[in-house]
Amino acid sequence: MAKSLDTSAIHPLALELGKLFETAGFELSLVGGPVRDLFLHQQATDLDFTTNAHPDQTLAVVKDWADTTWEIGKEYGTIGVRKGNEMVEITTYRADAYDPDSRKPQVAFGDNLEDDLFRRDFTINSMALRLPSLELVDPFGGESDLEAGVIRTPGTAEDSFSDDPLRMMRAARFAARLDIDVAPEVFTAMTDMAERINIISAERVRDELVKLIKAPAPVRGIELLVESGLAGYVLPEIPALKLEVDEYHHHKDVYQHSLKVLEQAASLETDAEGPVPAPDFVLRFAALMHDIGKPDTRKFEPNGSVSFLHHDIVGAKLVKKRMRALRFDNDTIKAVARLVELHMRFYGYGDAGWTDSAVRRYVRDAGDLLERLHRLTRADVTTRNKRRANRIAHAYDDLERRIEELAEQEELDAMRPDLDGEQIMEILGVSPGPIVGKAYKFLLNMRLDEGSLGEEEATRRLKEWAADQGI
Repeated sequence: MAKSLDTSAIHPLALELGKLFETAGFELSLVGGPVRDLFLHQQATDLDFTTNAHPDQTLAVVKDWADTTWEIGKEYGTIGVRKGNEMVEITTYRADAYDPDSRKPQVAFGDNLEDDLFRRDFTINSMALRLPSLELVDPFGGESDLEAGVIRTPGTAEDSFSDDPLRMMRAARFAARLDIDVAPEVFTAMTDMAERINIISAERVRDELVKLIKAPAPVRGIELLVESGLAGYVLPEIPALKLEVDEYHHHKDVYQHSLKVLEQAASLETDAEGPVPAPDFVLRFAALMHDIGKPDTRKFEPNGSVSFLHHDIVGAKLVKKRMRALRFDNDTIKAVARLVELHMRFYGYGDAGWTDSAVRRYVRDAGDLLERLHRLTRADVTTRNKRRANRIAHAYDDLERRIEELAEQEELDAMRPDLDGEQIMEILGVSPGPIVGKAYKFLLNMRLDEGSLGEEEATRRLKEWAADQGI
């Protein structure tokens, strides 16, 4: 998998900083992800450095060179530096010990690079380049592991995960990012120690999950979380999708279907200029979670079929509950839950057709999630029956065509009643309050059902409505 080390891709700032530390009599190395990415010929987005200089010494070395420094991480040995448009972190060699019942390290500075590399999570992240000489330091075989496509730890996996249980999720995330495997002993430790993920804060778990979902091969990472048992603690709704299938009640494997929908949804993302730029967490997470209401709604029918009535509504509620537990922000929770709630809305369109009013409501209910909903609905088709798949695809093509036509006719994206709130109050002679909201809703529904009627007709209808309401 790995390629030769591409030193030509090293940022000039790294060499400049290396010379600065060398002149001052200190060691400095580029470390971790940026070195790994040099082997993969990928552009490193963050430059991380490690040094034998203590924080105050680092500040003294860079004070006349850097544009800005910050000391937020000084207690842990990290000094932030900005030079031009580049921001980097320089951390003193560490030799920490950890409280086994928490994740709070007893901070201790080390005195050599190899010891610092040993305390890092995986061998592929335990490589360094001494600066400015560009000597590769790889004491634990990170280069060969990268070449073999395997994730191992510098020491025992048990010790590494005991130090920081979040590393178990990081293993799944790197498997998803690099599309590689974890070593057998790493998987064993993940399985045996899965419960220890409970001591990690919800925020840290959330951040790792987001990175995994946005990775190039998210299905690989999710499968690893499920197979190791970690998902049972951080995302239990996913392993719960493994519904038993007996010989009398055959139905789709909901778990495998959900992974396929995730994979297909990711394939429908756009470039940076398109409506859903990749990688889109909201779309991908909704794809993964769209059927989590099925276990709670499964019913065996008298004719031998299986139904999941209202699993979309139940699933939306479960999504909100899980995402709140993981401390997601409200906007992201609402977006994912709304997609889950709406993912079944399209079905039936191909058989019965929709009125223009129904199409308008579909667009209104989706709001700014419409482009994601298009992709989720298409991704949700995983049947091997080509005739059925083609029929659904053609029906959705027709729906999108009608949405475009109505948008052109009525500026659907900015749909509003023919009268605004100020006009409603003036016509009805009322002040701001619930009556105005009810009148606005009446006019909006009329607009959705009949299209634009013009201000004159809308005023006549509003007055009739008000009379009926006793206003």
